[in-house]
Amino acid sequence: MNQMKPTNTLGFLLHDASRLLRRRFQQRGEAHGLSSSQWRLLANVVRDGGGSAQARLAEVLEVEPISVSRLVDRMEQAGWVRRSPDPQDRRVRLVHPTEKALSAYAEVKAMAGGVFEEAMAGMDAEERRMLIEGLSRVVANLSELDGEGGYGRRAQVKDQNDEREE
Repeated sequence: MNQMKPTNTLGFLLHDASRLLRRRFQQRGEAHGLSSSQWRLLANVVRDGGGSAQARLAEVLEVEPISVSRLVDRMEQAGWVRRSPDPQDRRVRLVHPTEKALSAYAEVKAMAGGVFEEAMAGMDAEERRMLIEGLSRVVANLSELDGEGGYGRRAQVKDQNDEREE
């Protein structure tokens, strides 16, 4: 059995990479006065285009609906988003980006590209492709498990160094 340090396992590495990416985005995003949670909400609202239901935003951001409501309240007061009633369901409020948000989003995309370049520094194009492909497979495998309640299709090759064997 390989004697890897416990912090070099898939779970620890994914957690650390995610934490460090969030931290870097937070540092870079402070110029606009938005937290990383607000940036994530903003990115989802801009991508949705036609208005995002608050309940859906809570699901995507993996937070409670009341947390999204408070987040949207602060962002609406600061001019980043606006709410409107859903024409199909009067109980639902849709969240739309403002012009301020759309303008900032272009900057954020460029900033994100810079952060991703920093994160993948020293990796050639093939290594980057393999990283994205591997992480996409991890997401697909785990999404199948969540969505179907069964094991779904597993990746063809089982990594001998993952947490299941330690």
